[in-house]
Amino acid sequence: MAHPKTARIVRGTARQLAALAAALRRGEIVGVPTETVYGLAANALDAVACRKIFRAKGRPTTDPLIVHLPSAHDLAGVAVPNAAAYRLAAAFWPGPLTIVLPKRAVVPDIVSAGLPSVAVRVPAHPLFRRLLRLAEVPLAAPSANPFGYVSPTAAEHVRAGLGQKVRVILDGGPCAVGLESTIVDLRDPAKPRLLRPGAVTRAQLERVLGVKVGAPPRRASARTAQLASGMLTRHYSPRTPVVLHARLTPTLVRRGATDEAWLFLMKPRGLAAKNVHGLAPRGDLRGAARRLFGVLRTLDTAGYKRIHAELVPGDGLAAAINDRLRRAAAR
Repeated sequence: MAHPKTARIVRGTARQLAALAAALRRGEIVGVPTETVYGLAANALDAVACRKIFRAKGRPTTDPLIVHLPSAHDLAGVAVPNAAAYRLAAAFWPGPLTIVLPKRAVVPDIVSAGLPSVAVRVPAHPLFRRLLRLAEVPLAAPSANPFGYVSPTAAEHVRAGLGQKVRVILDGGPCAVGLESTIVDLRDPAKPRLLRPGAVTRAQLERVLGVKVGAPPRRASARTAQLASGMLTRHYSPRTPVVLHARLTPTLVRRGATDEAWLFLMKPRGLAAKNVHGLAPRGDLRGAARRLFGVLRTLDTAGYKRIHAELVPGDGLAAAINDRLRRAAAR
């Protein structure tokens, strides 16, 4: 069936949710809200439907999908859980944590990049959870954007990037977290490893698990199968080159060109130029994470030659923000 010129954005009424659930069961793809970023959803147990995600995004099949479940009670249907996984689920689900585990045979290879593992989570967004229950199938849902581009945190972002590739986008408002989920590898519960930092921090994982969590891998290539999404060296990247700084100062800005943008954690007082932006007025990291991708998208469409961004000091959520900035700046 041919797609309309531009995707429809719909509200989460009972009628619309029932129609979207039926479309997903038929093997269609749908733009959906989550608390992290907007996703492009398909029936995770339908290999043909999941291939539509890869085609729509231009995503390499070496980059696996995350399977979303309505409840932790559904975990054993798609994965082989262990006690550590259930401890994390009790602490952080529903929420922005993805767990990598051995997969069940019911999960198609296209979902897992051909690997014997699967990445799973239970999302917290109320509309997406209702849709999951109505669909009655687990849903694969990577970020709803062209592969490698800045992730979408609003329904309009999805339409701007994939409006020609998807028929319907469910509007759930702006994303509350704004960064993709934390991913932890629990295939060996004695040696957990952080694969992607996010709103659930490494320290939080260690407190629940009672063991050290290994550091994320440094580099990954799209030529080889990945354990989880978001591990590639270049990702979340605007078309405008991003230049990173340990610290930006007003002096740097005043000496810089007016056709370059400057992105601070907190915009300094006295810098009123239109090319100077701040992520959080009071340095609130949750607010900075929530706004990061939206600000990058705005700057990317403003015609600047470069975007200068400062890294955020600290660990925890700061590490997740810096991870996205470093991948956005990679060339």
